[in-house]
Amino acid sequence: PKILLADEPTGNLDGETGKIIVDLLFDLHERVGTTMLLISHDQTLATRCDRVVTLADGRIVDEHLGEGPSG
Repeated sequence: PKILLADEPTGNLDGETGKIIVDLLFDLHERVGTTMLLISHDQTLATRCDRVVTLADGRIVDEHLGEGPSG
């Protein structure tokens, strides 16, 4: 897909399975250039993203660059 939306893609998964899913998502991004919009409370996942936007009460309270997919 050109764009992939994922709301809590690792929610309710154990740590090992969550890591596998995240690695698959970022592999898809690297191989075919899929743009991903990930919604997550997981700060470790957020740091792997190119751009991180933090919301509170529906408003942007922070925006910064992440480490990127290789992070």
